[in-house]
Amino acid sequence: MIENKRILALVPARGNSKGIKDKNIKLLAGLPLIAHTIRSALNSKYVDSVVVTTDSEKIAAVSSQYGARVPFMRPDYLALDTSKTVDAVLHAIEELDRRNEQYDILLLLQPTQPLRTTAEIDEAIESFIKNNYASLVSICEVEEHPILLRTIDNRMQVAPLLKLNSTVRRQDMPKYYKVNGAIYINYIADLDSNTSFNDNQFGYIMDRLHSIDIDEPIDLKIAELYLEEAAATP
Repeated sequence: MIENKRILALVPARGNSKGIKDKNIKLLAGLPLIAHTIRSALNSKYVDSVVVTTDSEKIAAVSSQYGARVPFMRPDYLALDTSKTVDAVLHAIEELDRRNEQYDILLLLQPTQPLRTTAEIDEAIESFIKNNYASLVSICEVEEHPILLRTIDNRMQVAPLLKLNSTVRRQDMPKYYKVNGAIYINYIADLDSNTSFNDNQFGYIMDRLHSIDIDEPIDLKIAELYLEEAAATP
């Protein structure tokens, strides 16, 4: 809780992952992938409850083992490739409301960003409240600068994506950021079926390394290497 506002940390985890089978419970540095997100949320000084919404009994069991609550199962129709995250979120809030659990703020944490830290979660919450933001999304600086990106037509003619002079030192290039999928914060009263979390209005800047998105097997190896090196650093 912060300023008398109750915070729900909701972790959406479908069972039918594509790039990596059983991705959300795949081991990363000895822990199931989803456990990294659950632990970071549980250690927050502001989060009142950590709930996982999933259609998978295996994910539900692992989530419960690591301290999250799974008070209901997500219906299959909300766990399809075409299902929208916001619909799963609204279903979860309705189910909790039926159990007489009401919250003011949604903290949406995807399990595929396991390197986000508790400190980053708490800083994002503090920024959201202190600045009276309507909504917040975590971002990180892009690695491939868009000033060097080009489109190409059927004649193989290239054109710059940005109408900027690309003859400039990298350190002088304007900074650009991308949504990294790690942290979304919204007032629950503002949510409806048209809510797009990626379009949340205000940003919280995260370290690029903490923004790794686990999508392919190589991403797991990169995250594993990072965690190993972090553990070895005094």
